[in-house]
Amino acid sequence: MRRDHRPYFIKRAYLKLQKLYVDHFLRPQFDKLGKGFTFMKPWHVEIFGAPIELGDFATVIATADHKIRLSIWPAREGNGGIRIGNCCLLCPGLRVHSAASVIIEDNCMLASNVYVTDADWHGIYDRVSIGSTAAVKIQANAWVGDSAIVCKGVTIGANSIVGAGAVVVSDVPDNVIVAGNPARIVKELDPKANFVTRSQWYANPRKLSDDFDLMDRRMLGRNTMQHWLRHVFFPTKNG
Repeated sequence: MRRDHRPYFIKRAYLKLQKLYVDHFLRPQFDKLGKGFTFMKPWHVEIFGAPIELGDFATVIATADHKIRLSIWPAREGNGGIRIGNCCLLCPGLRVHSAASVIIEDNCMLASNVYVTDADWHGIYDRVSIGSTAAVKIQANAWVGDSAIVCKGVTIGANSIVGAGAVVVSDVPDNVIVAGNPARIVKELDPKANFVTRSQWYANPRKLSDDFDLMDRRMLGRNTMQHWLRHVFFPTKNG
């Protein structure tokens, strides 16, 4: 699809449907779901186990071929937990699995197909046990790139970036970029730089929402129901 052919009111109805789905089907599965969330295709988000928390102003993007899965299989009673802070971005294909504890702090961005786990899920010699476990922590404003793997016992420092496809098996300091398998530091960031975070983007959520609505009105305002239906059933290159 080269552009959005939906009439404005159809898109608004679709956005409301997504919110209703989250409130009815997903919210009861979270121990906490904050305000101001945006879920795209929430029917492709799978929640299993408890406790799982998601903070305010989360952006969660799922697709049919890249579901988001947040799941807990506790190693022992009282273990296991996923806590995701405010203003985080969760992209298609993200998997977070916990047997001990996974904490993702505010403003973190987890790109498509990232895998975060705090367990081996099988022992080296005992293949029916859950294996070794150790808590994972991703600190504020970290960015984990496409298809990266964050393994048990790892802490990723504030503002740091994990390169695409990296396998993180040891701690990452603050303000660095790591890449490779196993991940190694390839660049140091300036800790005095002015980092623009997602919290700043959401500093005025009402204005942000109004800006997006105005953009939709401008882009979709001329689309008609007849035009949209024609495109759905008889698509052409020129729309």
